[in-house]
Amino acid sequence: MSLGSLPSDTELFNALKSGNVEALGELYDRYAASVYGMSLRVLASPDEAADLTQDVFLNLWHRSTYDPTRGTFKNFLLMLTRSRAIDRLRTHGRQRKFRQRWQRADTDDQTIPALDGLEGLSRSEQAQAMTEALTQIPEAERQVLELAYFNGLSQSQIAQQLAIPLGTVKSRSRQGLLKLRRHLQEFL
Repeated sequence: MSLGSLPSDTELFNALKSGNVEALGELYDRYAASVYGMSLRVLASPDEAADLTQDVFLNLWHRSTYDPTRGTFKNFLLMLTRSRAIDRLRTHGRQRKFRQRWQRADTDDQTIPALDGLEGLSRSEQAQAMTEALTQIPEAERQVLELAYFNGLSQSQIAQQLAIPLGTVKSRSRQGLLKLRRHLQEFL
């Protein structure tokens, strides 16, 4: 790492692997908000997202291997986060718990009118259903939908960011929405 200029992510990661605790702190400062945001989108729970954020950085410290030839450090970190979040969803059996709550059909004061067809569910239940459905569609289609709906990007911006043709973005978006609808059908 050079003095006077900010070290690159790769330099920081290499320093981290050499045992430099300060490198972990710098990487945390740079990316904790992004990791937390990704965790929150997938897990729909601020507490679980904060917990996963800590776990991701601990994992980075102890076990991770980053290869700069395969992409940017930020993308590596976000993919690691997303994978860990999905693992947590599966491990905790959130789908099973959600179905049990749905079958009880308890009415509560937080029930709101239909939102995208998910009638009678609270906002947190809607977010959970959507998050769980998103984990069930292919990565390429999910990525396009997340960029469009969570990041607010247009199809043209998505095509630019992913370096793919606009027609591919449109196709993935349509296919992703159709698959998402099928996965949410039980709640409609």
